[in-house]
Amino acid sequence: MAMEAKFDAWSQGQSYEHYMGRWSQRIAAAFLAWLRPATDRQWLEIGCGTGALTSAILAAAAPCSIIATDASKDFVEHARAAVPDERVRYLVADALSLPSQDHSIDIVASALVLNFIADRPAALAEMRRVLRPDGQIAFYVWDYPGGGVGFIDAFWKAAAEIDPEAAALDESTRFPFCTREGLADLCRAAGIAGAEVVPIEIDTLFPDFEAFWHPFTLGAGPAPGYCTRLSEDRRMALKERLAAKLGAGGPISLPARAWAVRAPLGG
Repeated sequence: MAMEAKFDAWSQGQSYEHYMGRWSQRIAAAFLAWLRPATDRQWLEIGCGTGALTSAILAAAAPCSIIATDASKDFVEHARAAVPDERVRYLVADALSLPSQDHSIDIVASALVLNFIADRPAALAEMRRVLRPDGQIAFYVWDYPGGGVGFIDAFWKAAAEIDPEAAALDESTRFPFCTREGLADLCRAAGIAGAEVVPIEIDTLFPDFEAFWHPFTLGAGPAPGYCTRLSEDRRMALKERLAAKLGAGGPISLPARAWAVRAPLGG
């Protein structure tokens, strides 16, 4: 496992829900409002996680069916329990080997996961394989290079001040392609023409510093995975550094921005 990925922990659905769940739900709703997909379509979702995008599709797009996949068995089981619906079939599956026949899906979607797939061109090729000729690819990723997830950006900057090696673990360093230009280039390289890339934004609000800090102690996700493996004294030093930067007395509000991409297969 590469050093920069060694703390990517994806086996605790409930803990990840505490870390990212409410923000994933809000950005998913904003994504569907922008996408405005046709109703009564067959969807395939790559990396369903704890079910945020699955739930948003059911609420906003009236699909006839969704195949919701994730490489993590724990996440699939969590999403199945959290978002039960007879239109959804939850499957453990790799993004490079999707459980659908050629040209059988209307919309292939992915939420906040493409950057964690090692072979992204192969993943986009697999999306194209399962899409009908008039199908649509739609996905979004956090704007890590632009500090797009404020609370994660603050965590890694503080971590790097007490542990210089943490800088290499920062998603802004790991995923430099998560920009408007980088995503457009990725689509062109995969033979996906006419991709539209736009920002979608939300605010993340924490009632106090402890509410901000607690999800980082649960171990699910890159930053929490790093945090829980620190020694007790290093973890307390990191907590104190963050409290000094963000303030320990009142609410904390930080922006979150993702880049959303949509493209017709025939575009």
